[in-house]
Amino acid sequence: MEIKKDFSLKLHNTFGLDVKAKQYIAVTSTEEIKHILKRFYASELFILSGGSNILLTKDLEKTVVHLQSQGKELIEENENQVRIRVQAGENWHQFVLWCIEQNYGGLENLSLIPGCVGTSPIQNIGAYGVELKDVFHSCKAIHVQSVNEEEFTKADCQFGYRNSIFKNKVKGQYIITSVDFLLTKKNHQLKTGYGAIQEELSKPAYHGEVSIKTISEAVIAIRKSKLPNPKEIGNSGSFFKNPIVDLSYLAFIQKKYPEVPFYQIDEKQVKIPAGWLIEKAGFKGMRKNDAGVHKKQALVLVNYGNATGQEILNIAHQIQKTIQKEFNIQLEAEVNII
Repeated sequence: MEIKKDFSLKLHNTFGLDVKAKQYIAVTSTEEIKHILKRFYASELFILSGGSNILLTKDLEKTVVHLQSQGKELIEENENQVRIRVQAGENWHQFVLWCIEQNYGGLENLSLIPGCVGTSPIQNIGAYGVELKDVFHSCKAIHVQSVNEEEFTKADCQFGYRNSIFKNKVKGQYIITSVDFLLTKKNHQLKTGYGAIQEELSKPAYHGEVSIKTISEAVIAIRKSKLPNPKEIGNSGSFFKNPIVDLSYLAFIQKKYPEVPFYQIDEKQVKIPAGWLIEKAGFKGMRKNDAGVHKKQALVLVNYGNATGQEILNIAHQIQKTIQKEFNIQLEAEVNII
């Protein structure tokens, strides 16, 4: 393990922000993580994975530990399912594509989500009607104080909408080292009813085929049409969570905006797309210097080149204030702000 001083994290966060770490160490195994935890106080460390869900607003006066462990392992298998253990540093989208090649179903709707496997349970990542918890079996994590490795079941993780125990009760106390997934081998549960998947699949290019492969291809096509490539325009995907409101409040909004889109959660609550609210408030395509709101998807804040994290955060705060004033809805950031 090599310790690098005053290390730029520009290439290690998808916003492309040129923020420096006091020290930087890349680790590739659980043993290396344990070694570092025994060498440093936990408060001196900042754990970095894919850098896809953070907004860095300042230099880090800490030692950044970059998780780069690789590997996939078949843990158990029966006629219908497989359980796959994946190391934390594996690229999420590449793992999804690998599963599709093996005809393992369950992750296809989560194609092209940036980031690494190790952070997926923290956020309970989700897209197009599927969440990580739907295919999650368990994960292993190291306690930063005791340096013991523990296992968390699905129940232990207390998954919620873009939420888990790792964002709340035990935030900052564990480093996830691997994740186990339960995936189908046959009779895949294909989910095409969310967003524009059915519309995309109706195009001639798909030849009427509905499979885990074509659903993945449809999701990739939709995301590419709406979301900027972080390698071309710095961004972290969806910046805000879609707010959840009561049906009674939806009815109130519909009086002024009868066209408001929503997704039913249960008998009492619906989810309203945050992107629609932001666009209605006039922020779509807005730009201040090199910080802005994407011209095709108002839910995505972007760095056009030389923006600072603080400039992007200022726009986020302006959006939150306006949505609160116009709709009486508090938008909550999905991105972790550092």
